[in-house]
Amino acid sequence: MNHETFNVEIGASVSLRPATEADEDFLFELFASTRMDEFKFLLGDEAQVEALVRMQFNLQRQQYDAGYPEADHRIILRDGQQIGRLFVDESDVEFTLVDVALLPEQRNSGLGTYLIQQLLRRAADKGKRVRLHVLKSNPARRLYERLGFSRVAEDGMYFEMLWEYKAGPW
Repeated sequence: MNHETFNVEIGASVSLRPATEADEDFLFELFASTRMDEFKFLLGDEAQVEALVRMQFNLQRQQYDAGYPEADHRIILRDGQQIGRLFVDESDVEFTLVDVALLPEQRNSGLGTYLIQQLLRRAADKGKRVRLHVLKSNPARRLYERLGFSRVAEDGMYFEMLWEYKAGPW
């Protein structure tokens, strides 16, 4: 995805730009906002929670860098403000939606749906499928199912889901 700006039905100007090292603090904040529920049991010790979240953040970054060295890592902006990330890897046969995340106040606004639909359109135009992994407990799983993803595998924590292009109107 090139740097692009588009208007979403909800009326906000949304754009994507490449992630840079300068985005590190924002990416940590975003990551932490998606993980705090996992650490509710440690609420009494803020320093311990932050250390655990920081460790997981660093491990995720290392895993993504090693597993998807050519991935397209974008920062999602709304009206010029950082509100999320979109991390997509493209191979010869498929796209992998590695990560899509929005700040809490941006969730459930239709923006995530819109961004994923744009990815699905890109994949359809190229005749490729889209693969992702989602935590079994993540409510986004229902969104993926509504958009046509099917479960193809699972392990203890994650569902692997696949969307395959089927000819027809969007």
